[in-house]
Amino acid sequence: MSRATEKSIVSEKSAVTQKTAERRSPTIERARLRYTGALSALSPAERASLVRRTSATDSLVRERTEEIIGRVQRDGDRALREMAVTFDGVSLDALEVPLGVRRRALAEIDRALRSALEHAAWNITLFHSAAPPRTVELETEPGVKVGRRPDPLQRVGIYSPGGRAAYASSVLMAGIPAKVARVSEIILCSPPQKDGYPAKVVLAACEIAGVDRVFALGGAGAIAAMAYGTESVPRVDRIVGPGNAYVAEAKLQVGRDVGIDSPAGPSELLVICDADANVETIAREVIAQAEHDANACVVVVALGDETATAVTDAIERSLPGVSRADVVRASLVQHGAVLCAASIAEAVEFAAEFAPEHLLLALDDAERVLPDIRNAGCVFVGEQSSVVFGDYITGGNHVLPTGGLARSYSGLGPLDFVRWTSYQKLTRAAARRLSADTAVLANAEGLPAHAAAAHGWSDQC
Repeated sequence: MSRATEKSIVSEKSAVTQKTAERRSPTIERARLRYTGALSALSPAERASLVRRTSATDSLVRERTEEIIGRVQRDGDRALREMAVTFDGVSLDALEVPLGVRRRALAEIDRALRSALEHAAWNITLFHSAAPPRTVELETEPGVKVGRRPDPLQRVGIYSPGGRAAYASSVLMAGIPAKVARVSEIILCSPPQKDGYPAKVVLAACEIAGVDRVFALGGAGAIAAMAYGTESVPRVDRIVGPGNAYVAEAKLQVGRDVGIDSPAGPSELLVICDADANVETIAREVIAQAEHDANACVVVVALGDETATAVTDAIERSLPGVSRADVVRASLVQHGAVLCAASIAEAVEFAAEFAPEHLLLALDDAERVLPDIRNAGCVFVGEQSSVVFGDYITGGNHVLPTGGLARSYSGLGPLDFVRWTSYQKLTRAAARRLSADTAVLANAEGLPAHAAAAHGWSDQC
């Protein structure tokens, strides 16, 4: 069998060398990758399994999500309170978080944490304000003007997870672009902690981002509440933000009735590196993204077999000191790969097909390669442009398409929080001039009333 599924992350060594290494490091549990070897040696099925990362929703998740949405539509706040008891173990006095609680959270968080959040917020605001949506009007021919005007959405909803971790950075990434787009009202839902409120750091980030209202609601119920409205939660025009499988499924189900961002899946990283790359740096990047989730997908395409071997060895050396090593190992076993490419062209071609959420170009001349890159949520140019900086503080947005959807979706930004009003203006002279050709086209499509409406202007003075 030619494929390298479930090989050791290290390159194959002789039995003697391997035993010697094990005697030196008896406590090291060897990490394993789903695929190693040459990129060109992957079978069509193996290549497809890397490229087609989206999977069908579990039928149980789909059915339970549909049931939750139905309950919220039917029973409103009562359903949300019952779900808080069932799923979060708390009895809520009120669904909305008082403004005083939010302000107190900002005042009480660690000073260094507040400073870092404000640093990130400054850069996010600066970047997303650089090219605001603008009205475009063009005279296509004399007397004919066609325009497109951006209108901010009236109300948007942000979901912020609060299970294993509270992602304050995601609050900034969603809230600030909405503010830049001049959305009239921004609301946010995040699961309650034992005190009945979302995590303090999430509340602090809401204050920094300028979120207008916050609700202590989590899961599919929160998505349903924002999509359809309840006695306490207002209905929104668009819902954005990451979440677990139930949140993702809920967004898809309500997407028929409300706008949503691109469907979000587990974190992804594709690294293209050459012999000049620091393999310890590459290992850190791999582990950082793999620690998100056991379903995270991390792939390295190295130029040359020696580089690939050096990267896999570096990952193995790094794993024993990782606090979430069990999650990282699960990610690597299920979705990880270190592959060897014969050329940059081959690696870039695979990257376009893979369409990753994050693409790190750890190359000696990464700037030269950047223009050739297509289909990536965000490109990180040079090994020093660590993905983790983009996750938090550079100003770019970390809400990015996953599962290969970078072929058709972009990262979150102000454009996601406006709708466009198109308009057209004609002079009477232009209407007379366009009438004949318009009637010809209408008759060709079998719409005589359209043709008559156009012909009506041919005799106008």
